[in-house]
Amino acid sequence: MEHLINSNVKDIEISGIRKFFNLVAKYDDVLSLTIGQPDFPTPTHVKEAGKAAIEMNKTVYTPNAGIPELRKAATEFVTKKYKMDYDPETELIVSIGASQGIDIAFRTILEPETEVILPGPVYPGYEPIIKLCGAIPVHIDTRETGFQLTADLIEKNITEKTRCIILPYPSNPTGAALPETELRKIADLLQDKDIFILSDEIYSELVFEGKHQSIATLPGMREKTIVINGVSKSHSMTGWRIGLVFGPEYVMKQMLKVHQYNVSCASSVSQYAALQALTTGINDAEDMKVQYQERMNYVYGRLGEMGLEVVKPSGAFYLFPSIEKYKMKSFDFALKLVEEAGVAVVPGSAFSELGEGYVRLSYAYDMQTLEKAMDRMERFLKNL
Repeated sequence: MEHLINSNVKDIEISGIRKFFNLVAKYDDVLSLTIGQPDFPTPTHVKEAGKAAIEMNKTVYTPNAGIPELRKAATEFVTKKYKMDYDPETELIVSIGASQGIDIAFRTILEPETEVILPGPVYPGYEPIIKLCGAIPVHIDTRETGFQLTADLIEKNITEKTRCIILPYPSNPTGAALPETELRKIADLLQDKDIFILSDEIYSELVFEGKHQSIATLPGMREKTIVINGVSKSHSMTGWRIGLVFGPEYVMKQMLKVHQYNVSCASSVSQYAALQALTTGINDAEDMKVQYQERMNYVYGRLGEMGLEVVKPSGAFYLFPSIEKYKMKSFDFALKLVEEAGVAVVPGSAFSELGEGYVRLSYAYDMQTLEKAMDRMERFLKNL
């Protein structure tokens, strides 16, 4: 009965990141720089809050949108950090990670044959959901603009079918961010257009220079923008699965219906841990960010010494060096690197066709691991 399975589901594939991660698991003595996950433990005070929630039997269903205390804390967090203003009662949904937030956002605003503009190369989690909605992803080549989706590029690709534009910054896989000047140009372009913006800001606390700015804070953009955030990257809470979705009330009341029938609510225990993270732990990301920047500078410098072209990241914890000069497919290069040097990175092709000719490596690993991996990679390239 396989022919009865939804064709949209059969047409999508498992993430290329996970595919390669699973592939290299069978090799011994491999230093893996593949998964985008903080290597820091969840802060102790956050874990204690989760334990306390269990001991106090806070293990029942919560309101669909999340516990009121967490919604209030989350809106206060983004106000203090980024000057964003949202009503905790009507303009925020606590989701099961940023991924589920993206899912319910797309299922609320997309219809068959509508188009979604997104930069390429790009995180592979958007395209499958767009396709499951029957909509069409439109990848825009950002390789000549420092991996930034500019207003000029957007304008050239807007059609009457354009329903949404994705701004995933700071970026996975490139670490690029959009400067305020470019955000303002995009805002000016979209002022009079009925087009949604999905702004994925999950790495907002990991910006190395200056402060993160959301396009939702610019004139005329709040009513068009759905903001995705969460505590996975900022507080090293990937497994707790708490995302935060902000948006104007008219969108959120519709999105809440999708969320309700999708999952009912996020984990109650995780919500109380996230409450602790966003209040007592409001600045927990600062120490992690300092270490990430040190690691980034080290790996960026080593890659440059190896002769690899790479755009210096503005945030997140990824580098995306070009391997085009070796005249190899990114998958073949990455597999050879595993087999001959014992270092695992992610083929750029996992991030759309526009990622071909690159590899992504995560520096969310301790310095000892990074030093060993760079030494191995340098020897590998010398013999390639």
